Amino acid sequence: MNTEERQLAEMLHRVTPEPPRRVTVEDVAYRLASEPQREPRSRRGSLWRNRGWTPVLAALSVFAIAGASAGIATVATSNHSRGGAPSDGTPPASASVTGSPSPTSPSQSTSAGQPLQVAGGMWGAKLINRGSFMPGSLTGSGDSLFVAGSGSLARIDPATGATLQTTPYNQPVTGRPVIVGNTVWVVATYNGGDIVLHGYDSQTLAQVASVSVPAIGAVSDHAAGVLAAGPDGKLYVAAGDTVAIVDPAARAVTDRIYLTGIQSNSVAVSPDGSKLYVGTGSFRLMVYNPVTKRQVFSSKMSGNAGNLLATDGGVWGTTTSGVSGWVVWFAPGGDLARSFRVSQGAGGGQASLPSYSGGVVWVGGTQGLVCASPATGHALARTLIPTDHGAVEYFDSPAVLSSGHAYTLYQDQGAQLAGVASLTPPAACRTTGS
Repeated sequence: MNTEERQLAEMLHRVTPEPPRRVTVEDVAYRLASEPQREPRSRRGSLWRNRGWTPVLAALSVFAIAGASAGIATVATSNHSRGGAPSDGTPPASASVTGSPSPTSPSQSTSAGQPLQVAGGMWGAKLINRGSFMPGSLTGSGDSLFVAGSGSLARIDPATGATLQTTPYNQPVTGRPVIVGNTVWVVATYNGGDIVLHGYDSQTLAQVASVSVPAIGAVSDHAAGVLAAGPDGKLYVAAGDTVAIVDPAARAVTDRIYLTGIQSNSVAVSPDGSKLYVGTGSFRLMVYNPVTKRQVFSSKMSGNAGNLLATDGGVWGTTTSGVSGWVVWFAPGGDLARSFRVSQGAGGGQASLPSYSGGVVWVGGTQGLVCASPATGHALARTLIPTDHGAVEYFDSPAVLSSGHAYTLYQDQGAQLAGVASLTPPAACRTTGS
């Protein structure tokens, strides 16, 4: 190669770019450690004035960049997978799916975290499933718990705390799901003259039924506890100026009990099916024979009441006050003149709905947790609910499964904890039957 050719080759080498080389995390860290560092303006004694931090910052940059790379890889992976299963047992967020799931295609299982002792271990309380649920909406059947959350109905495995299935559901009125056979019934619509019940398979939460229950006259503005089941499997619905009787097998309204120009706001059926309790107005309690559909008794109390619950000894209900919060009462034989307070119940915007489960009646709240006799209404055992450094802790009225274990909704406003908790009540609260 002569001199002119060599000069031409060198010129071409200078103007032709080299192939790009991959920049590694180590390159960035090396440059941070090697380049002269400009001292920021700071007060005397600042740690940033010590050049000894330079190698440390270089090392931290390696972790920061590597962590960011791993985070990007994780996001890319999760965005291409099916709805994730949060470790705390809550249903997957709606943002992780495209479009709203069909009621016949409920979400699948999500895992639960480790049980966490709460409320100082009061009655052995342990949080087994973390999530946001509607107060007074927990019920159980067989080996499953069912609860209404924000925009969903969930089935929970009490043994593991895992959320097994969820299905879209927005609760329009206070009350627990009602289970008849293998179907979980809920009130899906309750507005004006429109009432709709939905039925879900108790294992899959696939929707299996939808029953329209037209109200005669508008529904009550103070409705609470508007759906109940009798021992024969019939469903009773507070439907305006009537109580509608629904046959779940026929998926239709088969009969009605007509009231005397007043709105029904709550219903309950005695365990033997001989009495139907109907709450109306502010507040009148009427007792009907569900076979003859004739009224056999009525009594009154001041204020608004609802959330009726029937046991062998009488009927339970709630009243609310802006000052004292919720009060749970018991009326022997359905006579309000003989009613008495069982528990102060809940304050702080929470609800206290009595539940009849495991052979006893339970009353939760923010002040105390009570189990009471279904025959007399008197407390069998009670415990105070502690506060968390002054913050309110809440326990809903429990549900007892066939295993004998008790479960409740729990919330600690101070620690921002909420979900389903397991309980080990004292022996006085454990009886046979349900």
